[in-house]
Amino acid sequence: MSRFRAAYWDPEGTRYGIPTFWWGGAPAGYATRRQLRTRGLRPGGQPVAAQILWRGVGGTRAAYLYRLDLARPKRTASPAQQRAISAALRARRICPACGELRDYYIPRSLGECLTCYDARPGR
Repeated sequence: MSRFRAAYWDPEGTRYGIPTFWWGGAPAGYATRRQLRTRGLRPGGQPVAAQILWRGVGGTRAAYLYRLDLARPKRTASPAQQRAISAALRARRICPACGELRDYYIPRSLGECLTCYDARPGR
């Protein structure tokens, strides 16, 4: 075991407060949020069960692990929520100046579509 890996090896949690493993050294039964999401799961309110530490840009990096046996299925949006999301995304594509529905989101920095912005006097 390299000295860097040994620095992050604390399966009992005596040094770091929670069980700690090196990159790629976590036992089966733990997963990160991203790994849970790919399996269609979510942490479901459980606390962080363990962590992975490694040396990265800017110092020591951490990834928190959750227990798979306590994970719950992902929640799905209701039809009403999906309609609200669709309406909000559509509203972001309507230019407030000309009222046209565009194929792109209206840039917030401009406040109007590119056609209206380019047609301004002095442009």
